[in-house]
Amino acid sequence: MSAPPRVLVCSFLEADQVARIGAHPGAEVVYRPDLLPQPRFPCDHYGPAPELSAAQLAEWAGLLRQADICFDFDWEQPAAMPARAPGVRWLQASSSGIGQFMSRTGLTGWDAMVTTAAGIHVRPLAEWTLTGLLHFVKDVPDLQARQAAHRWDRMAMGTLAGHRALVVGLGHVGRGVAAALSALGVEVWGAGRPGHTAGQVPGVVRIGSTAELSELLRECDILILACPLTPETFGLIGEAEIAALGPAGILVNLARGQVVAEPVLIEALTAGAIRAAVLDVVSAEPLAPESPLWELENVLISPHSASTLATENVTLTDLFLRNLDLFLAGEPLINQFDPARGY
Repeated sequence: MSAPPRVLVCSFLEADQVARIGAHPGAEVVYRPDLLPQPRFPCDHYGPAPELSAAQLAEWAGLLRQADICFDFDWEQPAAMPARAPGVRWLQASSSGIGQFMSRTGLTGWDAMVTTAAGIHVRPLAEWTLTGLLHFVKDVPDLQARQAAHRWDRMAMGTLAGHRALVVGLGHVGRGVAAALSALGVEVWGAGRPGHTAGQVPGVVRIGSTAELSELLRECDILILACPLTPETFGLIGEAEIAALGPAGILVNLARGQVVAEPVLIEALTAGAIRAAVLDVVSAEPLAPESPLWELENVLISPHSASTLATENVTLTDLFLRNLDLFLAGEPLINQFDPARGY
């Protein structure tokens, strides 16, 4: 009988989650947290590189050479994984949007199968979307100003019900956001790649194409970006699209910062050409201290953390174990990365 495949955990994972993988009868798990970046916050998979001795680096390289499966990428030299980890047949990434990373590192041509974490962040991103939209629809900044001034003045509040939102990207996240908004009385439209048929999407009453964004946005007052970053979506939202959204419009970016022409967005926010922006991502991260986005009262920013929950690694390990069963059975895996599509 052949030995079970060796799973090398390449980024931080709690001991109880490592134990769950180790309890699987079909695999052997190797976890050396002393050779890995240390997390800066719960479920951080991208901590700063550790300061290791030459002997420790050699030990880490040896573990990569012996691996059959990797939980996440090599923290030290990810672009060199085909040479450093020649026996790896499958890698489970800890992130959903890895297209730009795969392209930048040249791993799109790697013959190992790579799966993403798509789907595990749906609920927290839907919650962040609702948080941001309600922040502005309920005019929380004005309420905070009144509270600071000790003013008890009766007022009328806005409601999400009756708004119309366009969700660009109808994958896991887009569908989750659409369902959450629809449940609160928002009329939800969707937009996907030109020529792509999304079929019926729960909560979405109309589906168009990214080729007609300006036309769609003229009839919407909320824009939610949940698409992957690909050559087709780079700079997708520019002057024409923001102008079509109009002064009552709220933009929510859950995708990648480069999907939006950031200087155009800043100008529109400053001039009141759109009402507000809810951002989990920006074009260059971390956001530069001198960026005007920090100071704009009509902007709510998360430091690319809206998807990260303290319990994320439980869900990620659930996904890994489901894929491990499929891998051992020789069946197609969940969330296989497609280099041609970029996600």
